[in-house]
Amino acid sequence: MYKALYSISFILLLTIISACSTPTSTDEEKVYTVNLAYGNQPGEPVDQVAHKWKELAEEQSDGRLDFHLYPSSQLGSEADVVEQALFGSNVIIFTGYDFLMNFVPDMGVLTAPYIVDDVDDLFYLAETDWFNEQRQELKEIGFDVVTTNTLYGERHLMTTREVLTPDDLRGMKIRVPNNQMYINTFSVLGASPTPLPLGDMYASLQQGVIDGAENPIPVLEASKTNEVANYLALTGHTKIMSPWVSGTEFLDELPDDLLEILRTTGDEAGEYGKAIVYEQEEEVLELFEEQGIIINEVDQEAFKEKAERIFEVTPEWSSDLKETIDELLEDRG
Repeated sequence: MYKALYSISFILLLTIISACSTPTSTDEEKVYTVNLAYGNQPGEPVDQVAHKWKELAEEQSDGRLDFHLYPSSQLGSEADVVEQALFGSNVIIFTGYDFLMNFVPDMGVLTAPYIVDDVDDLFYLAETDWFNEQRQELKEIGFDVVTTNTLYGERHLMTTREVLTPDDLRGMKIRVPNNQMYINTFSVLGASPTPLPLGDMYASLQQGVIDGAENPIPVLEASKTNEVANYLALTGHTKIMSPWVSGTEFLDELPDDLLEILRTTGDEAGEYGKAIVYEQEEEVLELFEEQGIIINEVDQEAFKEKAERIFEVTPEWSSDLKETIDELLEDRG
């Protein structure tokens, strides 16, 4: 009997010693769940980027990163999910610099109307020391940018009556996202900006609550704007790259190798998504033509001239912000 008890005790001791002698194996095998949250619908370019990111990250991490995708604002509104991230939730949010402007005001300039002529200029700005300074301010609040390499697209205007010049916008109620950047933009362009959730846009157009909406062409089609508005003005008022952000508390929990994989695969997925955006823009334009939507090439210079007042009506920006951005773009050549 005593021999049996001794044998059992010895086996237990060996088990404990063995477990204590390999402390790093658990860390190397631990799986980290990553929740990707975004407001766009399944099938849109952003959704395809998310699926590609999941594929790349899970493969390169050998499954140690486990992605779960939540399109269509399934985890809540943008503000709700941002709050979750601040409290340490393992979520990465697709957002906009117009929204991050609430935390770091100068970041909002990246979504200012006609701030660049080419979208590549935006991606260049995100690699500058100026951008890194803004990002550092964001980190001090509790957020960090995981990847800047996602193209959202060029935003145009779809309305229930024809718009050819800025004067045509006078008195028109245009749906915009509920943030100061877009409210200011359409104020200086001469419209009456009307903040509404994207999900309310269709019914609001149908009921005459608003006269139009703006977004990249694939987003306008996915939200069925073309069913209740017959005119598309190719204003190109903003070119949008959008960041994916997360809380620093969650990112700091990740081992260095997984954090690097998270960032690099996010960049790769963004690159993959750029071609999809351009392809879908062409496809949707062709679809709109077939449906009889009136598509107008407008004089963007007239809109651009109006938009220059954006710096006058945004007092929260640094006084030299326009000069800073102009100098950075001149340095690029």
